Amino acid sequence: MKRTRSLLSLFILIILIPNTIVNAKINSTKPEINDVIPVTAIADRQMELQTPSAVLIEGSTGTIIYEKNKDDRLPPASVTKIMTLLLIFEALEEGKISLMEDVSVTEHAASMGGSQVYLEPYEVQNVDTMIRCISIASANDASVAMAEHIAGSHEEFVARMNQRAKELGMNNTNFVNCTGLDADNHYTTAYDIALMSRELITRFPQISNYATVWMDTFVHTTKKGRTEFGLTNTNKLIKSYKGITGLKTGSTSIAKYCLSATAKRDNMDLIAVIMAAPDTKTRFMEAAKLLNYGFANYSLYVDELKDISLEPVRISKGVSDYVFGNVAGDFTYLCPKGKTPDNIRKEIVLYDKVPAPITTEDKIGDIIYYYDNEEIGRVDILAKENIDKAGYKDNFIKSLKKFFLAYN
Repeated sequence: MKRTRSLLSLFILIILIPNTIVNAKINSTKPEINDVIPVTAIADRQMELQTPSAVLIEGSTGTIIYEKNKDDRLPPASVTKIMTLLLIFEALEEGKISLMEDVSVTEHAASMGGSQVYLEPYEVQNVDTMIRCISIASANDASVAMAEHIAGSHEEFVARMNQRAKELGMNNTNFVNCTGLDADNHYTTAYDIALMSRELITRFPQISNYATVWMDTFVHTTKKGRTEFGLTNTNKLIKSYKGITGLKTGSTSIAKYCLSATAKRDNMDLIAVIMAAPDTKTRFMEAAKLLNYGFANYSLYVDELKDISLEPVRISKGVSDYVFGNVAGDFTYLCPKGKTPDNIRKEIVLYDKVPAPITTEDKIGDIIYYYDNEEIGRVDILAKENIDKAGYKDNFIKSLKKFFLAYN
């Protein structure tokens, strides 16, 4: 009888007390994300280049290792096709196209001129062949054919290129075409090229299966019959540089000689961009010089965070009282030679309490990394599951559970 009266009293108390008290506001806010911006590494100031504009960055961190007039706006020639290829691979990833899907060549695409593989109007090739033609032979006709196939028109595809450039932080870029043929107001910078190269090579490393092919062939199939056509790569570094992974050359009379060269050694991706070099020999020699400098003077520290243990975080006003966390990704740090990774330490910082509702995109803490006492980066800890905000019924049930636990 006593237990029944206690339960009835609790029920009346919950009914009568204003809901604003049951759901009292808790002073708990989620701290703002303090992203660590990639810094410029200390480069050899004695390293001189003939090239008027150049940059060297590390792929996973985005750290700038060396730069010379990296933000000068210049015509990029066929290095433009890095963005074209990025949009192609993103369309593949999203399932909008497939490698074996047929692409019909329009009269407009076939009329491009410049570097081309002489696709004929209404000729059909699959996506895989088109990528090979773009990557190896820098084919303008194949580039426009793919642009029209993905976006419906060349103009719409170029609009998407510019939109993607903005998303990548390419603040000094404007594309007028997807080929790199000289055109008014078509420009980018060494640093912006490095940004789109980084996105392509790190997200879609399979591009190297195309970009590092020295010679290949494909078959023209038209009304006139079948003809084999040879493809030859213009990036001479793929035959001579250890660890080369790509990526794209470009040259016109106005742009002069341009190159985005990517290489990987010991799990570290480097991207060297050369713009407006005076001749083709200089662009390859100085790109290799930049890559050599990066590999000789830096190493990559990687913490995969496989065995980390995280305590749960309390939730206010949620259907659950706690939520567990997931680490958002690996941590990487570009470590200059002479600095030992043994001096790197990490600290797990979880929020005391987070308010519901919570989604798996919400932060509940950080893993903060220090070199000695200097912060060098952090990794987000995200909620492992979605937690809804508690309603009146949820609060009532939770109160009953707490009562019976206390009573027993």
